[in-house]
Amino acid sequence: MAVGEERDGVPLTNLDQPLFDGSGATKRDLVDYLDAVADRIIPGLRGRPLSVVRVLRGRAPFMQKNVPKNTPEWVKTVALWADSSKREVSYALCDDRPTLLWFANQRAVEYHPTLSLAERRVHPTHLVLDLDPPAGDDFDVVVRAAFLVREALANDGLRGLVKTSGSKGVHIFVPLAPDQAIDDVAAATRALAARAERIDPVLATTAFIREDREGKVFLDSTRAGGATVVAAYSPRLRPGTPVSFPVSWDDLDRVKPADFTLHTAPGLLGDADPWAEQMPEPQRLPADLVEEGHTIPIARVQAMHEGKRRARARRDDDPVAQ
Repeated sequence: MAVGEERDGVPLTNLDQPLFDGSGATKRDLVDYLDAVADRIIPGLRGRPLSVVRVLRGRAPFMQKNVPKNTPEWVKTVALWADSSKREVSYALCDDRPTLLWFANQRAVEYHPTLSLAERRVHPTHLVLDLDPPAGDDFDVVVRAAFLVREALANDGLRGLVKTSGSKGVHIFVPLAPDQAIDDVAAATRALAARAERIDPVLATTAFIREDREGKVFLDSTRAGGATVVAAYSPRLRPGTPVSFPVSWDDLDRVKPADFTLHTAPGLLGDADPWAEQMPEPQRLPADLVEEGHTIPIARVQAMHEGKRRARARRDDDPVAQ
């Protein structure tokens, strides 16, 4: 393994290897990009349990939550219980430039922090809606749906900031005042999605089951609780290596996700940090929004039960199965 150089005490190796097929980038490009935006991406990662998507040569990309055994001692970690795997997971906390550079050298392309700080896990710092387009790459309909969400927010006296997801959709973040309970935030997320859907049900849907979406933009309210969301400025494992990039509401209908890549983003940013500069002040969620949300079933749970019901119906209608 050839050592290329060292930055901030972190050895960097094999920098001229291609990053991944279709990336149009090398590992050096990834390191240089993350180093260039370090002071802008790290504030969104600091203190938050971090999952990353790594891409190693000759292997399929994978999501890494538990830090590997060779993790340097100076990388901060936090141990959290994972109900899904019934074990304790040691998450990294990417609090500084050396840790970010170490991750880059590990070929970690995507950075997915939790919506809560490790020390305050039951109090999310943001409410998030994830908007996904129907089949195809029609970003225009996603933009129209984003403005529905903006209208629903405004109707409740709330403000949010939007960024491209780095894929085909957008994320809308609403910063929250402290000490709002995780279940209430999750409920408000469901209610916000439902209210945006009601404004234009022909354009947008909250249907979690894909076959029920009927070609509409999906307003995903499941980025709540202990979920993660890709960080602003994070690269994505997509052709051309796009990045998740903040966009002002005034410019949202003038851009495409492919405008923002590992190569173009630093020049577009200059010395600015639009994610920090344009983020609204933390807000309290209206009681009626939270109350409505608690009457709406959790999408994943509802979809699981509906899937089982449909499976039983198919078996009942199949004479061979009987």
